[in-house]
Amino acid sequence: MRASLTVLIALGFVATPSAQGLSQNDAYLIREMLRNAYETVKAHYYDPAFHGVDLDARYRDFSDRLKAATSVDAGEVVVAQFLEGLKDSHTFFQPPARSFQVDYGYQLDLVGNDAFVTHVHAGTDAAARLTPGDRVISINGLPIDRESDYTVRYILTVLAPRTSTELVVESPGGDLRTVMVASTVHQKRIARSLTNGNEISAVNQERDDALRSLRQQHVEMGAVMIWKMPAFFAEDAEIDRLFSEARKHAGLVLDLRGNPGGRVDTLVRMVGNLFDRDVAVATRMARADQKKVVAPTRGRVAYAGKVVVLIDSRSASAAEVLSRVIQLEHRGTVIGDRSAGAVMEAIGYPFRLGNDALLYYAFSVTDADVIMTDGHSLERAGVTPDETRLPSPRDLAAGRDPVLSYAAHLAGLELDPVAAGKLFPFEWPVR
Repeated sequence: MRASLTVLIALGFVATPSAQGLSQNDAYLIREMLRNAYETVKAHYYDPAFHGVDLDARYRDFSDRLKAATSVDAGEVVVAQFLEGLKDSHTFFQPPARSFQVDYGYQLDLVGNDAFVTHVHAGTDAAARLTPGDRVISINGLPIDRESDYTVRYILTVLAPRTSTELVVESPGGDLRTVMVASTVHQKRIARSLTNGNEISAVNQERDDALRSLRQQHVEMGAVMIWKMPAFFAEDAEIDRLFSEARKHAGLVLDLRGNPGGRVDTLVRMVGNLFDRDVAVATRMARADQKKVVAPTRGRVAYAGKVVVLIDSRSASAAEVLSRVIQLEHRGTVIGDRSAGAVMEAIGYPFRLGNDALLYYAFSVTDADVIMTDGHSLERAGVTPDETRLPSPRDLAAGRDPVLSYAAHLAGLELDPVAAGKLFPFEWPVR
């Protein structure tokens, strides 16, 4: 079971409630958010039994809890806790957007069961206090590991961003220390006027930056092509173009590390390009029916070479499904770390509240489970690689990538771990 929001909140992950309490209008808005969460899940959640949760009773309980909320932040936490009871990776609350963004200055990734600093952002407080390869033992007093990681990330990035975090870390050499890391706060750029070219330009730049982070990258080295796929958001023509490049090589390394998933049609097109026959991907189990997802083959133009797939703890959803299809159909080798175990299909339901100042928020609600052809769901289980390969703390500190190096070796290319670590440099979001 992942660490609960209740525990994290008690350890200081949300702002201290205001002693002045909620205004009548704010109290109404929070009650409406909870009611909308309840009604949306009740109407659309894929399992009408809600995994045995008495949804009506839970709603009454959390309605009572709202009476004790003395700030908007505290009320939003109650709404998030209400949905947490389903223990579903794809059902969650997206609160109203804040007017600022927080850059913590460090990137955390799980390696096995432990969290490590993998990158620090130059010029931030984190760069002066943390080093890649540091193992993070706790954040704000909460031990962080594979079980708590999902909840910690949700709170830090979505529910209650922090202006500072206290970390207990262990250096690659084994030294323990406690550091307080100040975050960098950026005000969001909003286009308020169609006549203000600077504001419109800023918003367009943010859009372009977001699209840039989703771009497919690849390198061709001798008999092997290495394809870094950051997410399953690509048109069929783009997928087909990359596979046409791959067909020039005897080996393909498909790097899905950090890939959170994305569109089902992109997943289906990927599978169709990897097999010379139609392949049953999974069965979609919805509330009203079930449907097999089949990937039509691309026939003679399907890639026929050796395939090696890389996954890690942040490979989720479609990335996990593709990896498992590769295993079940004996199409290639999957190496790396056990994946996230966050494999469902969900739909976002947006809402708005207010009169003068509108509040926009949303709920992601699972509308289908995904059952693989072996009869099992990957939710909370993940994909266990055929070969577990993990970087060491010293590899992280030195920027080496022994996992990609080994994958290249399996595909037919000798690639030094140092060179592998430089192929796809980490990119921080542009603020």
